Amino acid sequence: MSKVIISCAVTGAVHTPTMSPHLPITPREIAGQAIEAAQAGAAVLHLHARDPRTGKPTPDPEVFMQFLPQIAEATDAVVNITTGGGQGMSLNERLAAPLRASPELCSLNMGSMNFGMYPMLARYKEFKNDWEAPYLESSRDWIFKNTFKDIESILEKLGRGHGTRFEFECYDSAHLYTLAHFLDRRLVEPPLFVQSIFGILGGTGADTENLLHAKRIADKLFGSQYCWSVMASGRHQIPFVTMGALNGSHVRVGLEDSLYAGKGKLATSNAEQVRLIRSILEPLSLETASPDEARAILGLKGRDHVRF
Repeated sequence: MSKVIISCAVTGAVHTPTMSPHLPITPREIAGQAIEAAQAGAAVLHLHARDPRTGKPTPDPEVFMQFLPQIAEATDAVVNITTGGGQGMSLNERLAAPLRASPELCSLNMGSMNFGMYPMLARYKEFKNDWEAPYLESSRDWIFKNTFKDIESILEKLGRGHGTRFEFECYDSAHLYTLAHFLDRRLVEPPLFVQSIFGILGGTGADTENLLHAKRIADKLFGSQYCWSVMASGRHQIPFVTMGALNGSHVRVGLEDSLYAGKGKLATSNAEQVRLIRSILEPLSLETASPDEARAILGLKGRDHVRF
């Protein structure tokens, strides 16, 4: 691998406003933090949207369109829009914004899974908004749904329909085999952008053995046909992405995955996390990719072919 692509997941659908005053909520805040992250060195910006009044995750394409043009005007970073959305969203709701925006890149979870956020309830005595505690608690009895049919639909509508490519989010080894199934059927084409995810309750744990196992399985299944990236949640974020990079991966940081920039220190912005990982990678002689270099590595259609 010649250069490391830094992805930044700006706000996500896991953390709630009570957890950090620095979590971007409004379109202006999301755009501002995304632009700053790109200026700090993020080549890819992974984006969710939130209700600007309450901070609750929303799939509303009108909200996305309040910040996507601002980002596109101010930076040449690759925009990666979620198809995972947030808890309680239907597939049609999750696809509404990507189908409207026709981005270069979208995330695509490679299977259905338990996704437990409820342990975070124990950390807070009170919440700013009435929706936060029930939202976290309901994840105790929630399954994120992406069946084979759902994945086929996303690949057809966004992949073939819009020329959008995918960040294939793999939360365990089974998801790698699912991706190999779609590769065998020629519903996806190399280079595959494989994001190995660690530390989510319901997915693979953040253990070094699991990191190396994921790499071995991906190498066996995809050989030279894939680009590997690593992300991890919470306190595992920076150590794990560093280990990934040392083993040939690209990296993902951002307030979607962790609210911190060191032990007990809330990150004041997404850009702070981008600068932190760059300060680790560059002394290790790992150069970071520019947005156009990331486009070339991932085989993207180019920023002139989006609708924002």
